[in-house]
Amino acid sequence: MANDHRSLDHRDLRERIAMRFFRMVNPVTRRMIPAGTPTGAPNVLLLIPGRRSGIERTTPVTVLDFEEHTYVQATYGASGWGRNLRAAEEVTMVHSGGARSRVHPAEIPPDEAAAILRRARALPPLASAPTIARPARPAARRAPAPIPHAHRRHARGIPRRSSAPPAV
Repeated sequence: MANDHRSLDHRDLRERIAMRFFRMVNPVTRRMIPAGTPTGAPNVLLLIPGRRSGIERTTPVTVLDFEEHTYVQATYGASGWGRNLRAAEEVTMVHSGGARSRVHPAEIPPDEAAAILRRARALPPLASAPTIARPARPAARRAPAPIPHAHRRHARGIPRRSSAPPAV
């Protein structure tokens, strides 16, 4: 019985953490993309009909626009949305700002997908990609003010010397 439970949860720790993270972030992303709020990546919403129910499901995904094609990747294998996408003849893509387009998905064989990703990674980053603004010159760092000798001793728990003569 213990082996049955272990085989059901075959995902490694990183994948389980990522899945929990996406479960928290996806509802927010579903609202940000149509509103045109920047998400930090080229994200879109895919409206995919369920393969059995036909009910349209909304899934935020990151896209790669490369060589006049738009690609999505099921990073964690054939999850529910990935299987629905394979079965769908047509899906709706919602771009940032709410613009919609109908697309016809086609699965790419793994060896061809790997070649596309290698070519895409070889390109230099886009000039229009967002960058973190940095100041023209670094801010001058001040050295910490010296602590007077008596205060240093006190700060370390060493009692201060008294200037008064010792009592006899």
